[in-house]
Amino acid sequence: MCLAIPAKVVEISSSEGGVRRKAKADFGGVSREIDISLVDVNIGDYVIVHAGFAIEIIDEQEAKETLKIWQELIEKYEALA
Repeated sequence: MCLAIPAKVVEISSSEGGVRRKAKADFGGVSREIDISLVDVNIGDYVIVHAGFAIEIIDEQEAKETLKIWQELIEKYEALA
């Protein structure tokens, strides 16, 4: 099974002659560096991230709905612990 999580691109790093491009992405309050070499993104775009790679640009509304579901799952899991 594969998981892909939506995130908002908040910063794009300049590449130094290499093919790989990096960006900082916000996963609903958690910030991580991701590889954006597979998609052409801009700051503010929402992307689907799998294994550290942005693999697709998605609609903002779809991303926010998915993040809301993730948050609900986390809250239910924490309530059980």
